[in-house]
Amino acid sequence: MGIDSVWLPPAYKGMSGSSSTGYDSYDLYDLGEFDQKGGVATKYGTREQLLEAVESAKNNGLRIYMDITVNHLGGGEQTERICVRKVAPFERNSFISDEFLINAFTKFSYPARKGKYSLFEWNFQCFSGVDFDELSRQAGAIYRIQNQYGQDWDDVPGTEFGNYDYLMLSNIDFRNPEVRAELNRWGEWLQRTVGFDGVRLDAVKHIPAAFFNEWLDGLQAGQAELFAVGEYWAPQDLPSMLAYLERTGGRMSLFDACMQENFAKASNDGNCFDLTRIFEGTLVACRPELAVTLVENHDTQPLQALERPVAHWFRPLAYALILLRSQGYPCVFYPDIYGAVYTDIGGDGQFYDIELSPVDQLEAMLRLRKCCAYGLQKDYFDHPNCIGWVRQGVPGWGESGMAVIMSNGDMCRKRMEMGIAFAGLLFSDALGGSTTRVLVDANGWAEFICPAKGVAAWTIHKDR
Repeated sequence: MGIDSVWLPPAYKGMSGSSSTGYDSYDLYDLGEFDQKGGVATKYGTREQLLEAVESAKNNGLRIYMDITVNHLGGGEQTERICVRKVAPFERNSFISDEFLINAFTKFSYPARKGKYSLFEWNFQCFSGVDFDELSRQAGAIYRIQNQYGQDWDDVPGTEFGNYDYLMLSNIDFRNPEVRAELNRWGEWLQRTVGFDGVRLDAVKHIPAAFFNEWLDGLQAGQAELFAVGEYWAPQDLPSMLAYLERTGGRMSLFDACMQENFAKASNDGNCFDLTRIFEGTLVACRPELAVTLVENHDTQPLQALERPVAHWFRPLAYALILLRSQGYPCVFYPDIYGAVYTDIGGDGQFYDIELSPVDQLEAMLRLRKCCAYGLQKDYFDHPNCIGWVRQGVPGWGESGMAVIMSNGDMCRKRMEMGIAFAGLLFSDALGGSTTRVLVDANGWAEFICPAKGVAAWTIHKDR
């Protein structure tokens, strides 16, 4: 289909053990090897199964991207009596208490691992904040730890909640040089152990860019090319995303949360949405070389933390916009190919059964990206309900070249220039929405059509 890289979920033990999705990091060195948090295996399997999966993928020509979650740790074995001050939840630079003592689970000694791979033990000096006091058992509070690195939070670009360094659990303090050294050692160990080709970096908006500069440079020294994409989820704050890219000096890409927000809005607004503005305020529009585009992910799907699903009717249009254009590096959501069924809790505390259906035209679009989506791109974004573009192909390169047209309203037509190299050739809709054939005229132009609320991808017609 043209998939060449696979993003695997966090492979290490979370504080919830075998039920953990991996984002509640507990022991970064436990890839499903030690009897911790209720068992040996993680939700996804054992260390041996992970390494077998990676080897199988690589033997079949796939690159492996590992999910890295180093913003916080959870599930410490012991409490420490530490000095803290409460901060206002929605203005975290503001203290709302004097100093006082709490019992926090900030001691991580990993007794089951017994020092294998690393002797490092985490304590309160490694963290800048926590959200739980074993003494009071009060929920919903944020406690700023008064450690040797000061009373302020780490420096992060965004101003959400005043400072959004703190996200959850025991928040790692990257000002501690011993913490940075340990995470650098761990990253190099993980690379030697797994042999990954890239990383997906979780929750980077809560982590100072300077840490990732150091961490990625250390990993890059060990191989020719390492891809990195950060999850900086700020769909309405493009300036902060651009600031993070600036601070990381091009070392990482970012998921285009702004583009995903536009897709969700367009799918809900129907023909009231102006398609000519679909790329307005997006990362791919201003930094295409560092934009990873997407339609959906594990956080935006129904009942998840950043729920912002794209309506099913619009997903083929959205995928055409990320797969069949020249800008951006597209990330395809597994359920959109294979479907998914799950049960989860809604905001009202009730359980709901969710079924995600595959996107019918997605596999065809992936193959079109692989064989046809090449060459100069010309846009025809000239109608609020009907837009299109052409890829004029590469001379002598097989089937390359195509015309794409989409509508969020009625059936539409658009005259577009394929180029003189295609003069006299018949085109057909590779997505199967039309049985019509379109002839490119002597000047390289043709009128292409698409169905109502649909997308068509016109390529050189081949007799079946």
